[in-house]
Amino acid sequence: MKAIVVSRFGGPEVLELKEVERPMPSSSQVVVRIGAAGVNPVDTYLRSGVYPKLPPLPYTPGKDGAGIIEEVGDAVLGFTAGDRVYTSGSLTGTYAEFTLCDEKDISRLPENVTFEQGAGVWTPYATSYRALFQKAGAKTGETVLIHGASGGVGLAAVQWAKNAGLKVIGTASSEKGLELIKENGADMAFDHSDDEHLEAILDRTDGKGVAVIIEMLANENLERDFKALAMFGRIVVVGNRGSLEFTPRLAMSKDASIFGMSLFNYSEADRIEIRDAVFKGLAEGYLKPIVSRSYSLADAPAAHRAVIENKAAGKIVLVP
Repeated sequence: MKAIVVSRFGGPEVLELKEVERPMPSSSQVVVRIGAAGVNPVDTYLRSGVYPKLPPLPYTPGKDGAGIIEEVGDAVLGFTAGDRVYTSGSLTGTYAEFTLCDEKDISRLPENVTFEQGAGVWTPYATSYRALFQKAGAKTGETVLIHGASGGVGLAAVQWAKNAGLKVIGTASSEKGLELIKENGADMAFDHSDDEHLEAILDRTDGKGVAVIIEMLANENLERDFKALAMFGRIVVVGNRGSLEFTPRLAMSKDASIFGMSLFNYSEADRIEIRDAVFKGLAEGYLKPIVSRSYSLADAPAAHRAVIENKAAGKIVLVP
């Protein structure tokens, strides 16, 4: 089978398309024929060698994917060959024609969701659900500000928040992104390249500020976020690409809480809660993964450049 293989850490050019052996399942494992694989910013951090926990070389990237079960181990009880599924983890990587997964790391994909959409399910929707509800404890009637709301995680957060009855404010830096945020249910959208956007948000909330901020680029925004944060507000740091100088008194003066989170620190109970919520949302149609662009496996380097450099407007996927 064909798969992307990383033999050394570095730039996108280290993503090489190679012929490798197709994986075979043990008793509790399944082999999934990949219809599409999701490309996430974390994939680029791992590839570059700057992530705290790195995979052993060589490896095939990717945890998110969707497709059809090709083969199951003899102890697998919940799935059979031919089932449509998406992955929340992979033993061999999803940037490939086939991937090997533990049974616990696959979930059923509703018939109304395409494989390309399914490839954009787990990391964006699980991350945003955990940030909004399991970390920030967002409640109906509260106002949430989602930075970078036109990206995969951001759009997922908009959809979750809108369905939960929150007032949703999103930011982006392009007209296309701003329109996409509003199309997905945001009550207001602001250009975060405008230095005055946080003051404008404060004004639009009648000077009260927002109860929750989902922060995608903490090294740029965290200190400034307090301009728009309400008293007793909560900030959840989902993304960060560097360090910053921070004034703790900002948090003290508003009795604010700052949560850091990494998706895969969830408990098993949290994981099951997220999985069940995702299936319900997809099946009922209030979760609608947005795919911005599809690339072939051979174009994985271009996909990695795009997920970091381009103005985000939905999910980037690879199609074997």
